[in-house]
Amino acid sequence: MNTIIRKSVLGVAGLAFAGGVFAGPATAQAVPSVESTPVAVVQADKPSVDKAKLIPHGVQGAQSHVDLSDEQVANVKAIIAATKKAGMDERAAVVSIATALQESKLENLGHLGDRNDHDSQGLFQQRPSSGWGTIEQITDPEYSTTAFLKGLKQVDGWQDMPLTKAAQTVQVSAYPDHYAQWEQQAADLVTEHWNS
Repeated sequence: MNTIIRKSVLGVAGLAFAGGVFAGPATAQAVPSVESTPVAVVQADKPSVDKAKLIPHGVQGAQSHVDLSDEQVANVKAIIAATKKAGMDERAAVVSIATALQESKLENLGHLGDRNDHDSQGLFQQRPSSGWGTIEQITDPEYSTTAFLKGLKQVDGWQDMPLTKAAQTVQVSAYPDHYAQWEQQAADLVTEHWNS
């Protein structure tokens, strides 16, 4: 008889204990809510860009810098996307962006009337009359970048040239040394946006 009572008492005690564990304490205590607990979000680092490849010869001369609008940043991203699509590396993007910084300050320029350099338009100030494409094409950031990169690919050893020489060989500018002043900003932009 004692055994049956003992089992009943232990069974009731077990149920009370289990109920307390699953139902929580019977007293009103403040329990922190999961929703109010701050959660640290850890992002995986983006693969880094090899900065030594971006400016292999060091910058030449004084460097210039312009603060970019959202439109100009979008053009940077378009140049990088076109560079990747062409199967070219970060250095090609630096050369392209520095060239566009010099030619248009990364603004997709249409015809500027009397201020136009002949019929030059777009990010790279390419000329329809020189065979770069139609106005619609050269004012399309992807097309104009691809056209510039096609020209760059045809320059033997462009990867080993100072930026200004590589850019000048493609662009044939009246001011060939002006590209060099944008190399640091172009490299910074590639570092920031290549993996974004």
